[in-house]
Amino acid sequence: MEQTTQENKHKEEKNKTIWQAVKFTLFSISAGVVQVLSFTVLNEWIIRDIGQKYGWSYFISLILSVLWNFTFNRKFTFKSANNIPIAMLEVLAYYAVFTPLSIWWGVALESAHWNEYIILGLTMIVNFITEFLWSKYVVFREKKVEPENKVESKEETNSQQNLQSEN
Repeated sequence: MEQTTQENKHKEEKNKTIWQAVKFTLFSISAGVVQVLSFTVLNEWIIRDIGQKYGWSYFISLILSVLWNFTFNRKFTFKSANNIPIAMLEVLAYYAVFTPLSIWWGVALESAHWNEYIILGLTMIVNFITEFLWSKYVVFREKKVEPENKVESKEETNSQQNLQSEN
């Protein structure tokens, strides 16, 4: 009977993870639309005549996309209301590493005459995969709660130890 309960919990967790991945994908697609549209506006019309236009267009569009994606995934995918400032700092930590790296390889590929939209698409795929893993297992991870019977047994053990030390 205990094994069946464990199997059910495992299936529930697996289904929850799959559903989270589906929702994360859908919100990431919407964030991708925000990023591609803002990148296109910046790249084609606003930041036309400066050096490394890819880097600046990408950076600004990434910020807009991250704000969009964080807001929706926190609320709907991971349903987290716990300590939003900490969650934001953890997302910031991810992007403190990802952003400079992705700008570096984007500018390098642009200098090698790659099409900036191919660079953007490939970078968005890398971002999608790594950000889901970071969000699921770092930012919005669930806190493990001990089953009640284990908590009670620890309390009973502590009570028994206190009684024995008093005697």
